[in-house]
Amino acid sequence: MQQTADSFLRLVKIMDELREQCPWDRKQTIHTLRPLTLEETYELTDAITDENWQGIKEELGDIMLHLLFYSRIGREQEKFTLDEVINGVCEKLVYRHPHIYGDVKVNDEEDVKRNWEKLKMKEGKGKTSVLAGVPPSLPAVVKATRIQEKAKQVGFEWENKEDVWKKVEEEIGELKEAIAMESQEKIDEEFGDVLFSLVNYARFLQVDAEGVLERTNKKFIHRFQQMEAIAAATGKKLQDMTLEEMDAIWNEVKKANHT
Repeated sequence: MQQTADSFLRLVKIMDELREQCPWDRKQTIHTLRPLTLEETYELTDAITDENWQGIKEELGDIMLHLLFYSRIGREQEKFTLDEVINGVCEKLVYRHPHIYGDVKVNDEEDVKRNWEKLKMKEGKGKTSVLAGVPPSLPAVVKATRIQEKAKQVGFEWENKEDVWKKVEEEIGELKEAIAMESQEKIDEEFGDVLFSLVNYARFLQVDAEGVLERTNKKFIHRFQQMEAIAAATGKKLQDMTLEEMDAIWNEVKKANHT
């Protein structure tokens, strides 16, 4: 524990030194840091998706530095201090875990989630909706999942996955009707509904919709690049090949990856 504390204080000291002595660090604001923080966060999620533990360790360090950077700027602007940031989250965690730090009894993780949402609403902060805590800037698939999880905490939830799948089929039917109508506006709307219902079904299957889609993206990229390499080895370019020729190579790649 002392070693961890010493390491943390060392990083705080380095951050202070950089802010005071480095021309680039002195120039940064919360607004110039924001896109860099987003980039670091996505790099962390990539490392997590790939189960790259060395990458996870490095990206966590980068994000930790950003957290200290924002805290340093907050102190300079006389908005808050690092101590207030840390103690604030400590107090919040103690308050929102009465089953650990109080006398509340819970049976499972679902009870914990429900209590968490109730306590958040009780805290107020000007929020009148259980959905108010969903950040507007979240990626759409992640946001859909969070919206559905929030709604679930107040009982607005399907009873079983079979009913959810019926809803998926219903939305697909409405999309087909919109396609038949040749109304692009309606097609857009119904396609969005299909995606939202599929995200809901993913929750019932205990599938991380965002995570599995990203893994599929990576798998497609890997296979497509293999297909490009195979074509290049025969002196061809994909754009000069027929769909049938490309599909044959694609199937070879898929077969090779499954062995």
